[in-house]
Amino acid sequence: MVKKASSFAALGGLVYSTDSGRHCPDCAQPVAACICKNTQIPAGDGIARVRRESKGRGGKTVTTVSGVPLAEDALKELTTALKKRCGCGGSLKEGVIEIQGDQVELLLEELLKRGFKAKKSGG
Repeated sequence: MVKKASSFAALGGLVYSTDSGRHCPDCAQPVAACICKNTQIPAGDGIARVRRESKGRGGKTVTTVSGVPLAEDALKELTTALKKRCGCGGSLKEGVIEIQGDQVELLLEELLKRGFKAKKSGG
């Protein structure tokens, strides 16, 4: 029989800790050192969708590329190459490439040139 703690003091003072950070559910490694996320290709139809967005960004326009069938490391390299091609900043967030400014046509052209199936999405 396990005795329940009746107060926070009985828990040893530790209530929440960010010491170890988040862990991957598949390999139980910290997310930064995860070995399985770098090799997994996200599920999807294999079509990269390019769209222009400004919602929730203080009126700033960004172009997003989602659905690219690449693993995490290759996606980072593609993000860097697209940023250099457009001559602007950007980032990779949760598998979605964000490029600053309205770069839809340029990104479509570059993705098609690199052999991806790409299409314009949204309005």
